[in-house]
Formats: sequence, structure tokens, C-alpha cells
Amino acid sequence: MLRSAPPTAPGMTVIRARGAGQVRHVASARRTAVLIGGSGAVLVVTAVLGLGLGSLRIDPATVIAALTAYDPTNDAHLVVVQSRLPRILLGLVVGAALGLAGTLMQSVTRNPLADPGILGVNAGAALFVVIAIAYFGVSSVGNYIWFAFAGAAAAAVLVYFLGTARGGAAAPVRIALAGTAVSIVIGALSQMVLLSNDAAFNAFRFWSIGSLQGRGFEVILTVLPFLAVGTLLGLALIGPLNAIALGDAVATGLGTRVAGARLGAALAVVLLSGAATAAAGPIGFIGLGAAHIARRFTGNEHRRLLPASLVLGATILVVADTLGRALVAPAELQTGVAAALFGGPLFVALVRSRRVAAL
Repeated sequence: MLRSAPPTAPGMTVIRARGAGQVRHVASARRTAVLIGGSGAVLVVTAVLGLGLGSLRIDPATVIAALTAYDPTNDAHLVVVQSRLPRILLGLVVGAALGLAGTLMQSVTRNPLADPGILGVNAGAALFVVIAIAYFGVSSVGNYIWFAFAGAAAAAVLVYFLGTARGGAAAPVRIALAGTAVSIVIGALSQMVLLSNDAAFNAFRFWSIGSLQGRGFEVILTVLPFLAVGTLLGLALIGPLNAIALGDAVATGLGTRVAGARLGAALAVVLLSGAATAAAGPIGFIGLGAAHIARRFTGNEHRRLLPASLVLGATILVVADTLGRALVAPAELQTGVAAALFGGPLFVALVRSRRVAAL
């Protein structure tokens, strides 16, 4: 008489394993949906509040009237539409770009401390922009954005070279230290150039520490195509990044061109960081915070991780900028400083964490 297979039969084990995997997949998808939905809600609320906050407080009714029935002769309407609305929109696109750039850098280097600000990419872009303004007479974003791309790429190569100078794979902390050192040196050079050129100093003394103030719609329209290309390129690498997360050897065995994927990610980071820095100056820690918060909810599945980091980056930057205007009103805390107040403690906590070895 034949007996049914016991519960521990191989077939049953496989079925249970698949079921557990599906449960984890569904749970991760739900957490991602909650994260993106919650971040999006915070972003919308903060953006609406930000339209009324600042040295001139504007009531919600006037804000709504400015958006729905704009009157160019009304001073409050002018402030909302011509000053604060482009500021919030720029914060949204720049924050999203930095959030995605930070996640891409962490994924391709498997370094949990990677961030365009920490690894000197933003500082390199800023230095080249300052040089273009001070010595080449470049004054528009559409012209000096190319200098920003060159500076971002040069800084990334320099940090990688310093981090791997002893040969072998670069340890996350070593790369972070190299990036910090390069950022400090480049920042000092930028300040030296600004102090030696009065025109450049007067025009960009706030931009050099990261600011969304005084940027019009033309700045957004100038950088948006580059940010869009960088975003699409980064999202196109979801498959290769998932493979690289398993290790280079496994990724190669799965048919992934690891070197090509890293090159594509590097190009995306240069486009995203260079354009973001050209528009708003060097703002650090946004990518670091967005990537780590997103990874807590999504794991290393890049189909969810990358979109989540986009939304989180936008939310963090808009919230930081709005708080910088609200907490010290009628004065204003520059966006780069407000972001550092959020990201600095996070960076220290990550360095002290035992999980800093690698992703």
C-alpha cells in the first residue's frame, strides 16, 4: 500500500520555500508602497506649507489664490509664483537626483558610505563652476553646467584612485576618508577662488554652500534634460545592479557586464550630481540619507530601491529647505547647512556601525 509523501518530502520543501519567498516579496512590496506613499504625502504637505513660509508669511488662502488666479500686480502672488514655487520645484528635482545618485554610488561600489557630497563629487563640480565664473566669464547655468560635469567626473576619479592606491578593493571607510579629504581641499580651493574675485564672490557666496534661493524657472528648465537622462540611465541599470549586489563573480556568471554597468552608473552619477550642483550648489548627505532609509524598507531589490530613493531624496531636501526657512525666520538657514544638520549625525552613526564593511 502506497503512503502519501511525508511533510518533509523534497517537493513539499520546495513548495514551502517558494511560499516563504513570495511572502517576503509581498511584504517588501507593501513596505515600499508605504514608504513611497508616506514620503510623497510629506513632500506635498511640506511643499504647500513652504509656499507660505519665509521672511514674509503668506496665509494659505493667498497661496491658493496665487496658484489658481495669479495676479502679477499683487506682491504676495509674485513672491509665491516667482520665488517660492520655483524654489520648491528645484528642491524636488535636485533632491530626487541626489537621492538616486547616492543609491547608485552605493550599489556599484558596495560602499554604504557613498554619497556625491561625501565622496567629493559635488565639491569637484562646484570648484569647476567657480573657476568658470571667475576666470572664463561664464554666467549662465546653461554654460557652466558643462564645467560641473567635468569637475564631478574628475573628483570621482581622484577619490577612487586615492581609495585604491594600495591595491585591491577599496574599503568603504578608506574611500569615505579619501572623499572627505578631497572635499575639504576642493572646498578650500573654491573659497580661495571666490575670495580673489569680488564679482564671483558676490554672485555665488550662498550658492557655494548649497542654496535653492533665487533660482528661477529657467534654471530648472536648463538642468531638467540632464537630470532626466541621468535618471533614465540609472533606472535602466536595475537588472545589472541586482546582479552586482550578489557579488562580481556571480554577476559575471549570470552574464552581466560588470564593468559596463559600473561605467553606466558612473555616467548617470556625473549627470545627476553635476546638474544638481550647477543648479543649487554642493549639497551633501541627501543621497546618503535617502539610500539608507530606502534600503531599510526595500532591501537590495533595485526595482523598488531606486524609485524609493528618488522620492525620499526629494522629500528630504524640500523638508530641509523649508525647515531652514521656518526655524530662524525672518532670517534663513542655507539649504546646504540644513541638509548637513540632518546628514552629519547619520554619517557618524554609519561610520561607527559594525555594518559599514560593505553592502
